Amino acid sequence: MSSIDRSQSVGGTRTYEVRTYGCQMNVHDSERLSGLLEDAGYVRAPEGSDGDADVVVFNTCAVRENADNKLYGNLGHLAPKKASRPGMQIAVGGCLAQKDRDTIVKRAPWVDVVFGTHNIGKLPVLLERARVQEEAQVEIAESLEAFPSTLPTRRESAYAAWVSISVGCNNTCTFCIVPALRGKEKDRRTGDILAEIEALVAEGVSEITLLGQNVNAYGSDIGDREAFSKLLRACGKIDGLERVRFTSPHPRDFTDDVIAAMAETPNVMPQLHMPLQSGSDPVLKAMRRSYRQERYLGIIEKVRAAIPHAAISTDIIVGFPGETEEDFEQTLHVVREARFAQAFTFQYSKRPGTPAAEMDGQIPKKVVQERYERLVELQETISWEENKKQVGRTLELMVAEGEGRKDDATHRLSGRAPDSRLVHFTKPEQEVRPGDVVTVEITYAAPHHLLAEGAVLDVRRTRAGDAWEKRNTARAAGPKGVMLGLPKLGVPEPLPAVTGGCAVD
Repeated sequence: MSSIDRSQSVGGTRTYEVRTYGCQMNVHDSERLSGLLEDAGYVRAPEGSDGDADVVVFNTCAVRENADNKLYGNLGHLAPKKASRPGMQIAVGGCLAQKDRDTIVKRAPWVDVVFGTHNIGKLPVLLERARVQEEAQVEIAESLEAFPSTLPTRRESAYAAWVSISVGCNNTCTFCIVPALRGKEKDRRTGDILAEIEALVAEGVSEITLLGQNVNAYGSDIGDREAFSKLLRACGKIDGLERVRFTSPHPRDFTDDVIAAMAETPNVMPQLHMPLQSGSDPVLKAMRRSYRQERYLGIIEKVRAAIPHAAISTDIIVGFPGETEEDFEQTLHVVREARFAQAFTFQYSKRPGTPAAEMDGQIPKKVVQERYERLVELQETISWEENKKQVGRTLELMVAEGEGRKDDATHRLSGRAPDSRLVHFTKPEQEVRPGDVVTVEITYAAPHHLLAEGAVLDVRRTRAGDAWEKRNTARAAGPKGVMLGLPKLGVPEPLPAVTGGCAVD
């Protein structure tokens, strides 16, 4: 079958696949890329197509040391498929594309399009130009051309949505290359953010997550230090918006007015992801993190005082250059004091182009591994102990889609508690859809999930569940993907929580 024959096999249109690596910002960007392609007439390839789509897009991450090896390995896997299918196209975007630019085409000359983090809206045009001119198109913008939220979107969830409030980062953490790739922080107008949220709620969305590289620094670009807390309070006034979350904040910008807004705004969930990175003051200084252990633990204490049931999670890097055993013990001390519900732990990985990659005192892999295992063991114990405190509580869960891998075998469903803990619950006789809300009693705790083994106490059908049902019905009716989200800024047309920023911020 020729490539033309293949492209005619799904409703007479070309198919696409987007592969996403990295943080929540990349996940959200991929929803925009999918929306752009569907707006241009492409159709998403069936699940499990494994590179058989007419267009395969890689949305890359440059945070980990082996990011380029992973990309080129995947590109190499597609090379023979592309050679046997004239007309197939491959595009590479995201942070690694922004960093490596022309290198990608030199190492993988079968790639058709390379685009950066600032010009994702150009993808359909670049694909068409590459097809017509029969040569690779490399276009990397040095600054943001259009805020991503002005672009079409194909959301993965009908009931939950990401909302970007800013892009870029003004920090200079020595382990992070993100500011060099996504640029300085640029904030959206508050009115535009609220207009997008209102439009999403009109579509049936009941949960939104505010996104930013340093989400609580929002306002620095517009000269208002309390802009983020004001935004949280404004979200509390939107009818139909049941749950508000945000990620990832920075301890430097986490002020008392934000804590007050969280505590006093009913639909802002009792959940906080607060990156620690290290508990050692010397290591934090070497990382150029503008807080110290006392400041960090002070924030945790204030949050717990204002929101007693808050679940707090974090990011931690083990083995940063120069980290001593005493430094690592300070990290363990903070973990014991903070009692995180969950911690995303990373072994330090060199990021080419960052100051830390050139620092003296690089820690041997064996030492890093041993420390990492001790940290994970401690956090597993604390996570389990904290989850056991949930046993006996009655919680409202928003029913989730695809989060319980064993649900079919156990005859259960899964949902997220207000604090984002994952709960598996007994499937009720009454129909329950993703986006609906159930009330359950927690009967068992494991380190990473909770169980509600008794009968569901209450089922509340929601507009979010209606939206999920409507979307699935529409998908079953035809091959064209359902476009959700804002197609443009302006008057909205009425009609789904992973670890922060780039997971290491």
